[in-house]
Amino acid sequence: MISLGSKSFRQVWLVDFEFVAPDGERPDQVVCLVAKELVGGHTMRLWEDELRRLKLPPYPVGADSLFVAYYASAEFNCHLSLGWPLPENVLDLFTEFRCVTNGKTLSSGSGLLGALTHFGLPCLDVVEKDAMRNLILSGGPWSQKEQEDIFDYCESDVVALEKLLPHMAPHLNIPHSLLRGRYMKAAAQIEYNGIPIDVESLALLENGWDSIQEQLIRKMDADYGVYEGKTFKQNKFAAWLVGGNIPWPHLPTGKLDLKDDTFKEMSRSYPAVGPLRELRVTLSQMRLSALAVGKDGRNRCMLSAFRAKTGRNQPSNKRFIFGPAVWLRSLIKPNTDYGLAYIDWSQQEFGIAAALSKDPLMMEAYRSGDPYLAFAKQAGAVPDNATKQSHKFEREQFKACVLAVQYGMGAESLAVRINQPVVQARELLKLHRTTYKVFWGWSAGVLNHAMLMGKIWTVFGWEIHIGKQANPRSLQNFPMQANGAEMLRLACCLAVESGIRVCAPVHDAILVEAPLNELDECIAKTQELMAQASEIVLDGFRLRSDVDITRYPDRYMDERGEKMWNTIWDCLNEMGSHQPVRQ
Repeated sequence: MISLGSKSFRQVWLVDFEFVAPDGERPDQVVCLVAKELVGGHTMRLWEDELRRLKLPPYPVGADSLFVAYYASAEFNCHLSLGWPLPENVLDLFTEFRCVTNGKTLSSGSGLLGALTHFGLPCLDVVEKDAMRNLILSGGPWSQKEQEDIFDYCESDVVALEKLLPHMAPHLNIPHSLLRGRYMKAAAQIEYNGIPIDVESLALLENGWDSIQEQLIRKMDADYGVYEGKTFKQNKFAAWLVGGNIPWPHLPTGKLDLKDDTFKEMSRSYPAVGPLRELRVTLSQMRLSALAVGKDGRNRCMLSAFRAKTGRNQPSNKRFIFGPAVWLRSLIKPNTDYGLAYIDWSQQEFGIAAALSKDPLMMEAYRSGDPYLAFAKQAGAVPDNATKQSHKFEREQFKACVLAVQYGMGAESLAVRINQPVVQARELLKLHRTTYKVFWGWSAGVLNHAMLMGKIWTVFGWEIHIGKQANPRSLQNFPMQANGAEMLRLACCLAVESGIRVCAPVHDAILVEAPLNELDECIAKTQELMAQASEIVLDGFRLRSDVDITRYPDRYMDERGEKMWNTIWDCLNEMGSHQPVRQ
């Protein structure tokens, strides 16, 4: 037996696979496996033909064994490709190294080589590692010498795990570590499932993309006049801002700040900026060919779990269908006789803040079903019998105030957003502070405690270390964002383990798929599991969820991208290149 924290295991297996998986594809070519049992010291090396003959893993995966890897979802994709069950207990040294060093500056990154370097352990040369990766990704066939080299390379990662584990062990909270390992199993299954894509429409867009861009600029820039050809002109944009009386952030150099994050923030206050931002993203950041779609018509890419400081997934914006411009999501389309459901928590951040702070009025507002109107009632701005219909204006004002608090907006930005004087915006923000005194006291305590301890953590121990340049607003918002990530991970685990086909986790939502005759049951089950996840994370406080259903032959449509999607297909229709495909 070997003990790690509060848990003991009869066997501990250090495991690494080598495999080939082109963009969008499953790892159907599992090249080799090297696994070492830590207690007995036995090492096994199996090549792809030997692996394919096995119906079960060559190591135990039950309750008394521990599976150790570095970024374990890659190994579990190989398990799924081979038809093997996943291990019950998983320790992923990548997630644990990220947790231990989150917020710190790492000289060599957070990969396996970076972790070894961090602890002063010997590791393979980067150039040599890249050369071996390229050899494996060539797909073979390999000579006998090359096979031995690949085996040795794979085993070097197992040896690295053996060196790294003793250095990581003192930092581990085993229940929390195993929970993160549990999510890596769910992440692998989700990656393996993928998202159904309308490949015919994607092909039409790819083939006509150059011409589409020209037409798109002509149509959409008519409202702005900021392009010359395909070039965004800063002086013309400045003139448009002056004409619209829109104050825009500047860089220290005096030039306009044209970062996408700035456009995103400004579009919240000035809706007219939104379509222009969508156009800029579409033209400058998007390469349709980079979208990772497999031969089976499904979008797959690494979810990059735990990459964000909050612990959220951070998949490639180019490869993931939910990464680029919003309109592109309309390429998501269920297969024949299937349906999709996009299920997201209702006012998740507000609910998390209410539960963690234990503010009774805030919790009451969330439980009312309409926290924005409830806030207005609690603040005395509308009568107790007010409804969304009878006091629409007031509700919108208080909704904007709640969102402003969540975004960290000041009175000036809120005033622009609600089209009211700054004094009115200040009064709204003041009402939030006076109505939810318990929340604001808790929030101040979170900040003070974080600065005192030098770190801040979630209910399940995901932590971030705080440097001298820490942003107080980010620290105060960390509990909502990071515990929201905990909630999503747990919901994904519960859903996958219940046999629900999860296609993607998206910030505060889960995309699920089911046959049409099972879809309603699948939705109800997923919503209940999401409620259970919130209850576990928030100590008994349940969050509601909303659902957006897409049934074949319809396609998924995000209303924020609907105008752009329709405009693009109008461009294609005018070019005469196809029949309309706007279901």
